[in-house]
Amino acid sequence: MPKGARLINCARGQHLVEEDLIPALDAGHLSRAVLDVFRTEPLPQDHPFWDDPRIDITPHVASLIDPEAGGRIIAENIRRFRAGEPVPDMVDLQQGY
Repeated sequence: MPKGARLINCARGQHLVEEDLIPALDAGHLSRAVLDVFRTEPLPQDHPFWDDPRIDITPHVASLIDPEAGGRIIAENIRRFRAGEPVPDMVDLQQGY
């Protein structure tokens, strides 16, 4: 990767050597990182990635989806939420994701 590149990992946590990320950012080899997956999930609360402003963390939501099918799922989830019904795959803040 060229110096100053941005890293995006939405594939597998094992694709990134996590111990090397912050040193690569500190050295300027990378300028930013967006991570959706980690070796350990959920990412532990005391992990240094949480506090680094150069690292954006997303809640393991990257995927490919057919827009029409996805729209139906989203609309149904909104309907359930408004009706006070259980919503599948709702974020569980106790688990951290």
